[in-house]
Amino acid sequence: MSAAVATSSSGRTAWARNLAAPIRSYLHAETGGAVVLAAAALAALAWANVSPSSYESVWGTRLAVQLGDHALATDLRGWINEGLMTLFFLVVGLEAKRELDLGELRERTRLAIPVLASFGGMLGAGGIYLAINAGGDGAAGWGAAVSTDTALALGVLSLLTRGRAIRLRVFLLTVVVIDDLAALLIIALGYSEHIDVTALLIAVALFAALFLVRWAGSWRGPAAVLLGVGIWFALFESGVDAVIAGLAIGLVTSAYPPARDDLERSTELARSFREQPTPELAYSAVASLTSAISPNERMQYRLHPWTSRVIVPLFALANAGIHIDGTLLSDAITSPITLGIVAAYAIGKPAGILAASWLATRRGARLTVTFPALAVGAASAGIGFTVSLLVATLAFEGEPLDEAKIGVLATAIISPALAWLAIQVMRRLPAEVRARQLGEVAETIVDLAEDVDPGRDHIRGRVDAPVTLLEYGDYECPYCGHAAPVIGKLLDHLGDELRYVFRHLPLTDVHPNAQLASEAAEAAGAQGAYWEMHDRLLDHQDALAPVDLYRHASELGLDVDRFSDDLRRRRFAHRVAADVQSADASGVSGTPTFFINGRRHQGVYDIDTLTRSVKTAARAAAA
Repeated sequence: MSAAVATSSSGRTAWARNLAAPIRSYLHAETGGAVVLAAAALAALAWANVSPSSYESVWGTRLAVQLGDHALATDLRGWINEGLMTLFFLVVGLEAKRELDLGELRERTRLAIPVLASFGGMLGAGGIYLAINAGGDGAAGWGAAVSTDTALALGVLSLLTRGRAIRLRVFLLTVVVIDDLAALLIIALGYSEHIDVTALLIAVALFAALFLVRWAGSWRGPAAVLLGVGIWFALFESGVDAVIAGLAIGLVTSAYPPARDDLERSTELARSFREQPTPELAYSAVASLTSAISPNERMQYRLHPWTSRVIVPLFALANAGIHIDGTLLSDAITSPITLGIVAAYAIGKPAGILAASWLATRRGARLTVTFPALAVGAASAGIGFTVSLLVATLAFEGEPLDEAKIGVLATAIISPALAWLAIQVMRRLPAEVRARQLGEVAETIVDLAEDVDPGRDHIRGRVDAPVTLLEYGDYECPYCGHAAPVIGKLLDHLGDELRYVFRHLPLTDVHPNAQLASEAAEAAGAQGAYWEMHDRLLDHQDALAPVDLYRHASELGLDVDRFSDDLRRRRFAHRVAADVQSADASGVSGTPTFFINGRRHQGVYDIDTLTRSVKTAARAAAA
């Protein structure tokens, strides 16, 4: 598997390549999407002020889908808001489900604080908005003041933290996903009129069928697509905002790591196709390769670039345009609607998140981030855009809608400024305060099934070092060969802070010499030369045949007769098999896969990235 992907110079681990949408990729795409979204919003403002008539004319164009006497009709803006935006919420639901199945939130106790923080933020924001608009015409628009924009909030946090605060970004992602789900329920219950009960019941029945189709055979993919489209049409007809379909479908689409058995079966089918290139074998090989990756990750891989860089910016282009003049600005400055939205996001949302999180910790729950870091995330959450504009278009029209849009756009300036101030305060905290905060953070979830055993594992570096970098590797894997110099530099750079452990995972289906090479390393280890043989095998990956292994042993000064006898009798096959079993238990399917203090390292393994990860683990271990 490790040899089957792209170029070796990419610097990405096999795990990151095989799981097409890990959390880092998702957050990276959200950051890039935030830039495109901001550009689209500015373009909409420019268009609406240069030619307001053409702006409204284009987005007000009526489009209809007709089947016989039955037609679904709305304007172009409506098709974007209720049609294309369904795919955006689908991706949000998919990532939430992935975190629940594979990420931090698979330990369900860790879900409590983000859920409470999300509801606290929404209650704080909605409460402040209603306090300002109580008894006025603007009170109906309270739903426009509660939901955080996912792309902008994560984008701002990434820019301010330079992409390093992964746990904070995961925490914020969880908060805003729950936020989005609650906001869509608000739309369904508070802003939907003339509900067609029959159509709604049909949507529920189709959703139940979609949930059951996961146990279907090879036709489950096309059936799921048809059912998903049917759910959207039924909700559209029911009067409930159809974007809810996307989030609901995402939340029931499971994520799981690829199983080694499935990957080996895919390799065999691909090899069979190479020998007999028939249409039947081609179809079987493609189907097997596809099914090895979970439907959750396949859908994210296909949809996320489109939603973050095309659909959401298109939504901004269609909805953010306001013809701004002196009268509108003067009215907005004193408008309860504008002031309510700004105060809700700048004050109510961060205060609600912090207060709810603090109350949760008083009940025994533990945060996955420090409170100073949480303050930065809470301030970043004070940006309302996508869902806020969506609700505003349902609640208002005319001048009140323009005043609401002014408030929403203002949050995209005010909240990042508050988050920047929070970061400056956090960086100036005394070292002892920061250390005490780290000590109160929940422990990192351990992904490694079998702990390092100094009596069994091969360890390079200080045995009792505070940080352990463990690699599952294959001596014939080119990516492992490229990683070896990086690990050497890391050990030289970090000294006594780090110990390195290598465990065998020979991918025999693609690397025919890998198994014997692993046994050769163990045979050398029996003569006290494990690391010497380890380094030599990785330096000479094109020379791993039996005759080459004997030559390596001779040049290392080993007892070649003993070495040869060990290999012939396969005395260390069980030792390699034990490492393979531990890899399976840890969900490892490719090489190289790294663990840092028991936690799987996702993404690139260049010297800078690994150094940052190791130092972060060292600080956590010292707290």
